[in-house]
Amino acid sequence: MQAKSASEAHQKEASTTDAAKNRGGSGPLAGVRVIDLSAVLMGPYATQILGDHGADVVKIESPEGDSTRAIGPARHAGMGPMFLHLNRNKRSVVLDLKTPAGKAAMRRLLETADVFVHNLRPASVARLGLDYDSVAAINPRIIWCGVYGYGEEGPYAGRPAYDDLIQGAVGVAALQKRAGAEVPRYAPLNIADRMTGLHATHSVAMALFARERTGRGCRIDIPMFETMVGVVLSDHLYGRSFVPPTGEAGYSRLLSPGRRPYETSDGYLCAMVYNDGQWQRFLRAIGRADLLADARFASLASRTRHIDEVYGFLAQTLRTHSTTHWLDFFARIDLPAGPVNTIEELFDDPHLAAVGFFQQVEHPSEGPMLTFGTAARWVGYEVGALAPAPRLGEHTEQVLRECGFDPSQLNQPNNESK
Repeated sequence: MQAKSASEAHQKEASTTDAAKNRGGSGPLAGVRVIDLSAVLMGPYATQILGDHGADVVKIESPEGDSTRAIGPARHAGMGPMFLHLNRNKRSVVLDLKTPAGKAAMRRLLETADVFVHNLRPASVARLGLDYDSVAAINPRIIWCGVYGYGEEGPYAGRPAYDDLIQGAVGVAALQKRAGAEVPRYAPLNIADRMTGLHATHSVAMALFARERTGRGCRIDIPMFETMVGVVLSDHLYGRSFVPPTGEAGYSRLLSPGRRPYETSDGYLCAMVYNDGQWQRFLRAIGRADLLADARFASLASRTRHIDEVYGFLAQTLRTHSTTHWLDFFARIDLPAGPVNTIEELFDDPHLAAVGFFQQVEHPSEGPMLTFGTAARWVGYEVGALAPAPRLGEHTEQVLRECGFDPSQLNQPNNESK
């Protein structure tokens, strides 16, 4: 009953509080309106960051809603945990873009927008009349950003793409096996979606800055495949950086099977003995100053060439004492080390508690929720107040009335609204 009362109160106040919260806030993007025609993870992650920093993000959903609404254990249908986190600080507008009225409403929204983000394949966005040329004809100042699988100039253009497929295509899965896994494996994170979403976010921010100086909008295409190839090769192009090559592709330190948490006498820990000064302190502190004259340990270059032996030596050494012993030891000689936390242990991490990373918020329909704020800290802007993720279509009438469109026209499928 308490959640229902909160929901009713939220609905009564929506016309005043939501608009103020989303369009009149004090974040660095306050006053920027983003029309978000993206779903699942990559696009919504990008627009979540924009919304966290003050943009008014209007999420356009089909009558069925974003598919992530159905993922994970939920209190109510359509309000799964992944959706709730990815779509905070947004307003949900339901439009059927296959109908004349839906298209007319979308056109009116685009007239009011600064940014348009979508993750439809190029053919689909063109069929809807939302390609760059069509949208720029409606609003020449708009920043049009498409995030999808592959660049349009290549033979893969138009193919469907998901995080798993991209991880496989750019070498992540194969690198896992090369680094010691029994079989190729995906990283247990949606890293391609999130890296591409981050790339979209900073590209939009740069485009907004450029528009302030030039007055011109622009088109931005963010392909997952090319983005992630760049991410992978920034580490692993390695010897293939030169023509002719000076060695193989693949950064040997990252690919060593020994690059993993170290086993101690009672558990595991993470430690990084990396540069020359750190190795000198470490070897002297453990009573192995004799190894300072060993060519394998003499420099960063030589340690990299002999990385499997170096990691093997560390592994053998750290097995001799407990995790607590080694954490105290590394702190005493000022070397980086830390625990191997489980996800559950993060909730009780004292540093995260001290910086206020986790927040318990009251969602108007879902009740108490645990969420996390933005990691960036701003001086001069208020960033951090989180608006709850919307129910499907929660803000349709409010947002359409704001842009001068009569929401009742959406219920007239044959209406040729303009």
